[in-house]
Amino acid sequence: MQYRTLGRTGVQVSSLALGAMNFGSLGRTTQEEATAIVDAALEGGINVIDTADRYSGGESEEMVGKAIAGRRDDIVLATKASMPMSDDPNHKGASRRWLVTELDNSLRRLGVDHVDLYQIHRWDPATGDEETLSALTDLQRAGKIRYFGSSTFPAYRIVEAQWAAREHRLGRYVTEQPSYSLLQRGVESHVLPVTERYGLGVLVWSPLASGWLSGAVRAGLEIATHRSAILPERFDTSLPANRARLEAVEKLAAIADEAGLTLIQLALGFVTAHPAVSAALVGPRTLDHLHAQLAAADTVLSGDVLDAVDAVVAPGTDLAPHEKSDATPALLDPSLRRR
Repeated sequence: MQYRTLGRTGVQVSSLALGAMNFGSLGRTTQEEATAIVDAALEGGINVIDTADRYSGGESEEMVGKAIAGRRDDIVLATKASMPMSDDPNHKGASRRWLVTELDNSLRRLGVDHVDLYQIHRWDPATGDEETLSALTDLQRAGKIRYFGSSTFPAYRIVEAQWAAREHRLGRYVTEQPSYSLLQRGVESHVLPVTERYGLGVLVWSPLASGWLSGAVRAGLEIATHRSAILPERFDTSLPANRARLEAVEKLAAIADEAGLTLIQLALGFVTAHPAVSAALVGPRTLDHLHAQLAAADTVLSGDVLDAVDAVVAPGTDLAPHEKSDATPALLDPSLRRR
């Protein structure tokens, strides 16, 4: 396992991190299975576990808490908030009112007195930066969080938040968690240069592109992954964007074969090769999934392999731009772009 410094924090993190989104009802993962995955991840050298209040309605946090009991101090523990947790309009967002309440809920579910990294799961357009950063700074000073970061923020929002922290003399986001993979490279053109400029650590989510790069999605094979059952339209190969992804996967698989790698090793080795990236989050549902991903822990891709990848998916290109999660609200809500 490789270790890198998380931005400018001085904290050393493993180049692969364990994402716990599949713990609980979403991934149909039991507590026994989740604990076994955590055990194997720690044994394999992973020292970062990332979860969120939203995952399976808090069940993921509860499972992580039980799995790490007695060894919490050996783990860089991260969670997130801001996504809706109920139908109550105030049980979401990045207001002081909600963050103070929900952090206590997360700490209770995790069974800990602090988290190392508390992240705003998505940018909240209804809440000003000063409000959010002030609340996070106070929570940090209270000892409930060590650091705080953002997740899936548009590049300009990362910059705005940095300037707001400076203007109001508040703590600042020290990490960003974007979606990044061989098939979704758009962040290379805007988000990653900004994180490098401001010295942010980067924890990449979906480096296997929701299973497209797991080896289970190939031409001529029936697509029967867990994610395809939940989001069938994202794997419908009658759609042009999905056909383009499948064609790219076949070419990338050939590059991996020639280099003596699995497709997973190529995919994880690719994202961790970027100088802005601190760690790639893997989200296994089973021990077999985790072992296949841990095999990429020491993968270093040669320049020739990276050049071959660029010839298949050009730098800064998203093959499925409609699936991006960091689009500005005006692109999604027509009322915000009409006078």
